[in-house]
Parts: sequence; structure tokens; C-alpha cells
Amino acid sequence: MRAAEWALLIALSLLWGGSFFFTGLAVRELPPLTIVTLRVALAALLLQLAVLATGGRMPRDLATWRAFLGMGFLNNVVPFCLIVWGQTRIASGLASILNATTPLFAVLVAHLLTRDEKMTGGRLAGVLVGFAGVVVMIGPAALSGLGGDAILPELAVLGGALSYSLAGIFGRRFKAMGVAPIASAAGQVTAAAALLLPIMLLVDRPWTLAPPGAATWGAIGGIASLSTALAYVLYFRILASAGATNLMLVTFLIPVSAILLGSVALGERLRPEHLLGMALIGAGLAAIDGRLFRLARRPRGAAPAGSGRS
Repeated sequence: MRAAEWALLIALSLLWGGSFFFTGLAVRELPPLTIVTLRVALAALLLQLAVLATGGRMPRDLATWRAFLGMGFLNNVVPFCLIVWGQTRIASGLASILNATTPLFAVLVAHLLTRDEKMTGGRLAGVLVGFAGVVVMIGPAALSGLGGDAILPELAVLGGALSYSLAGIFGRRFKAMGVAPIASAAGQVTAAAALLLPIMLLVDRPWTLAPPGAATWGAIGGIASLSTALAYVLYFRILASAGATNLMLVTFLIPVSAILLGSVALGERLRPEHLLGMALIGAGLAAIDGRLFRLARRPRGAAPAGSGRS
């Protein structure tokens, strides 16, 4: 990836890392499925307004909206429901580690389903090193609860990670269809809101809930506008230029962003395992990118490819 794409990936990890803070506030007064539905519904409204404000137009053909429904189903409805359900039954640390298998699934799925994102030794090694970094950062003790009676919620989180990777491959079609990133983001969350709303009404019966306070509504606004609306505009820009496998690397960066945000905003202490985990994640990303290793292998004094030197 180019420097601009790495910058967008880091920005996306910050936006999604912040969603843990917003969700932590909102779950004090609202059930998870209601939060998810409000998140995508409000984001859909904001993105539709943004499309109009920028002079764009949403696609109106049936084929594109079928694609939006498929993307919303794979990228929002399935993973949100599976992961939220899984997190109510297993520890958040274990859920974070299981969610960090997304890039590994992405490498495998992209190898099987695409022609231009085939698996390489460096890419696979980088993903494994990055995953090890997530385990170290969160704490290997989180794996002690793996298996046993919790196998179904663990499989649910893994299913969500697999769905995210499939969505990355599915979403590549929007570039070929000529749909702009902001319209792709708006279409996806609009479709997801339409799919989630009847489920939420049936399960949570929101009319029976106590009205949430101002802090909860502020958290919903933050997670909808920043961690969803803006985040998915970046998501589709990265997907169009860097591909699904590189996009899924954001899963490694989200724990880094969450821990750094906690350190800066909440005064939480950075522990040695956090720093070691970040170092491993950085090494994994460097292996996937490949440029540092190519520089290390280049004979001393040799010019980079395409420099014009003879």
C-alpha cells in the first residue's frame, strides 16, 4: 500500500477503536441490538444527507441495491449480531482475539475467490505475526477460557470475523460498478438498517425501554457519525484502492488504537505487554507490506526499481 492508504487505514482503526468507548457508554441504558440498529440507521441518514450535500446521487437500479443488501448483510447484520451475541457470553478479551482472526480469514478467502490477491509467504507470515501481537497485547490468559461450554459463542465471533472477510471480497464490486465510496457507504448502512430494524423491534421491543439520558444519546451520535458514517467512507476508499486483504489489517490496529486512546483520554497505563504486542503487530504489518524486507535484501549501493539509474 501507498503512504496515503496506510494513513487512511490508521484513521479507520482510530474511528473503530473509538467505538468501544461509545458502546461502553451506551450499553449502560440500551440493549446491544438497539444500539446497533440506531448506529446504522442514524449513519444512513447522515450519509444520505452527505451524498445530497456533495451534489451526488444514490444509484436507483435494482442490481446496485441488491449489492447494497448483500454488503449490509455480510458487513453489518451478520457480524454485528453474531459478535454482540458472542460477547454477552464470553470475555471481551477473548472476543477481541477471536475477532482478530479476520485478516487470516481474509488472506484465505481472497486467495480462493480472487485472481489478484493471492496468498504469499510474506503476507501469511505477517498475518500470523500480527495475530500473535494481538494475543500478547490483550493477554494470553484470555485464551484460557477457549472451548468447553463457551464453544457456541466463540464460533459466533469467529463467524462474524469470517463474514467481515467475505464482505471485503463482496464489496470490491462497487468500484467496478462505478459507485463512489460515499454512495457505497450510504447504500450499505441504509440496507443494513432496513434489515436490522424488524429484528430489533421483535427482540428488544424498544417501546418498553426507559428513555436513555443525554450521555447515551451522545454516545449513539458519536458511534453513528464517526465510527460508522465517516468510517465506512474510509472503508470503501481503502477497499477500492488497496484491496480486501489489506483493508482487513485494520483489525490488528483497532486494539492498538483502543489502548492508545485509553492511555491518552482516560489516563490508563501502558503495560510492557502492550508495547510488545504493538511491536509484533508493527512487524507483521511490515512483513505484509514487504518494502522494508526488499530494502534489506537489496545489494548495498543498488538503486530502487524504476529510479532511472543504470
